[in-house]
Amino acid sequence: MSHHGPRPEHLALTRRELLTRCGMGMGALGLGALFGELGLSSARAEVNAASPLAPKAPHFAAKAKRVIHIFLNGGPSHVDTFDPKPSLDKFHGKTLPYELRTERRTGTAFRSPYKFQPYGKSGIEVSEIFAKTAESIDDICVIRSMHADVPNHEPSLMLLNCGDARLPRPSMGSWVTYGLGTENQNLPGFIAMCPGGYPIQESQNWQCAFLPGVFQGTYINTAETRIERLIEHISNKQMALPEQRAQLDFLQQLNQRHAAARAREAQLEARIQSFELAYGMQMEAADAFDISKEPAHIRAMYGEGTQARQILTARRLIERGVRFVQVWHGAGQPWDSHDDIEVNHRRLAKECDQAIGALLKDLKQRGLLDDTLVIWCGEFGRTPTVELPTPGSNAGKINGRDHNHHGFTTWLAGGGVKGGTVYGATDEFGFKAEVNPVHVHDLQATILHLLGFDHERLTFRHAGRDFRLTDIHGNVVRDLLA
Repeated sequence: MSHHGPRPEHLALTRRELLTRCGMGMGALGLGALFGELGLSSARAEVNAASPLAPKAPHFAAKAKRVIHIFLNGGPSHVDTFDPKPSLDKFHGKTLPYELRTERRTGTAFRSPYKFQPYGKSGIEVSEIFAKTAESIDDICVIRSMHADVPNHEPSLMLLNCGDARLPRPSMGSWVTYGLGTENQNLPGFIAMCPGGYPIQESQNWQCAFLPGVFQGTYINTAETRIERLIEHISNKQMALPEQRAQLDFLQQLNQRHAAARAREAQLEARIQSFELAYGMQMEAADAFDISKEPAHIRAMYGEGTQARQILTARRLIERGVRFVQVWHGAGQPWDSHDDIEVNHRRLAKECDQAIGALLKDLKQRGLLDDTLVIWCGEFGRTPTVELPTPGSNAGKINGRDHNHHGFTTWLAGGGVKGGTVYGATDEFGFKAEVNPVHVHDLQATILHLLGFDHERLTFRHAGRDFRLTDIHGNVVRDLLA
């Protein structure tokens, strides 16, 4: 018989606590042991419960350790950027010799308003609007045979970022930080930089869904320049750091006691981690986002403007151990050029081309490109034909392109990819992936492989099944690997 009196917190049990303390709790122990024997990802989460963002080993030796994902929101035209189609010049203004099944009514063939030319030793042709990026083409693997499922922004954004077009699923950055952790506990493992507000589908693009909340992407509005505006509540003007530390330690004691009685309450664990991260960020975030500390010649290499600033910041973040940085371009004025494509694509490319080219050179000269994977993509491409006027759409102009998920271009650089190569091809006019098609799930499987993961084994147990980024699909495209 116990000589100790009852503790007040034991007088009222939650349903979960009751099940844990009675005979049914033994089933949970047995199930946990089974997961451990099977090597399922839930065991990984248990082992790292104390510090879920601690660095973790992948399944096998990785070529890439970190990711910079440059996302061109709205669907850049592949036939105007990285997939030249001379046949469009020949058929310009004429009906194509096959029918295009598109979202809207399209008209005749529409040649690119830009000139293409070969670059580098590889001689890969690139549009004039990405001339600075093309200077590093020998480090780039261009995938010209991408395809997705539907020609709509929302599901295509979700498919590319989260692996599912309809249901809430963890984003690619969340999966990567879940699998690898991060190398700097004072900065988020996954940062999404998007100037001027959220894109379509908003924070779902960097959501953690059913993964623990600590793996959620941290949104930064890079339209702001002052650190206090970039990151809310980054400093405490009423309390010095030692006082904050003492207050946080006491609060963490209370939270840990609360958590100990609740068998890994995911929301509570995420809250505990967020308090620690917020404290740590006061030390390092201001430095990471202050590009004025870069030499003048480096800032000049990246250029002026918001995109230049955030792409340079992306390099500074991965240098400091951030695992996955997503850089958004075109959230406010997307690459969705249903009209005036010559003017709009040139303007948008001018905003980011110099900085992307500088990033690739900068990473290489610092010895970071070999183990940093750079991804350039949009959610889909655009049609090789002109889009006809529709009410409320392109204002009666016949100088733009419609959405096209049947064929588009993505490129990868660094991180173990085969630079100076082109993989796959669309048809003669650029409408459909025809040679070595690569689905979005194949791309995701390949990205995870470069990071050292078998995409079929990087899973999380939820609602009675093991989920993964690629769902039940995807194959590693081994021809892309160096």
